[in-house]
Amino acid sequence: MSTETEIKVEIQNPDDFCAKLQSFNPRVVSSRHFEENHLLDFPDKALKDRRCLVRIRKAGERATLTYKGPPKENGIFKTREELETGLDNRTIGIEIFQRIGMSEWFRYQKYRREFALDAVIVAVDETPIGIFAELEGSEKAICDLARKLDIEQSRFIRNSYYALYLEHCRLKGKPTGNMVF
Repeated sequence: MSTETEIKVEIQNPDDFCAKLQSFNPRVVSSRHFEENHLLDFPDKALKDRRCLVRIRKAGERATLTYKGPPKENGIFKTREELETGLDNRTIGIEIFQRIGMSEWFRYQKYRREFALDAVIVAVDETPIGIFAELEGSEKAICDLARKLDIEQSRFIRNSYYALYLEHCRLKGKPTGNMVF
C-alpha cells in the first residue's frame, strides 16, 4: 500500500514560480506536457460517495491507472491511499471499466511540469480554472519546502481539481461539465 500526502497552492504566474524553484536547483522530472484525466465510477456513484476515485490519465505516450482511497478528514494535508500502475492503452483501459459497468463522470485537462526537490515532487499545473502548484511528499518535507518558497500554510489547499472546478463554476455562475480547455 502506498500513501500520498499533498497540498495544492494557487499561483499567479507559472514562469515566476518555476524561476524561484529553479534557484534551488531542482531535478526536472518532466517538462511541460498535456494531460487528459478520466474519472470513472459505477452508476450509483459508490466510489465518489466514499470519496474514492479511479482515474485513467494520459500524459504524452504514457497512460496510468490510479486508485485513490478516501482522504483523512482533518489536517492541512490531503493524505490518502494511492495505488498506481501503467497502462499500455488508455482507450482499452476505459473500455474495460465500461464493460464492468463503470463510466466516466468527470474529465479534466491540464498542462503539467514536474520537479523533485528536498524529497518533494512539485507539479506546476496550468488548468482551465487557474494555475496551481502541487507539493507531494512527507508533511515535514512539504512544510520545509513551502517555507523555502515563501508559501504560507494558510494558502495550502486540500481540495481536488473536481472540487476546485465546482467552486469556480459556482463563483462565475457557469454550468458544470468537464474541466477542459
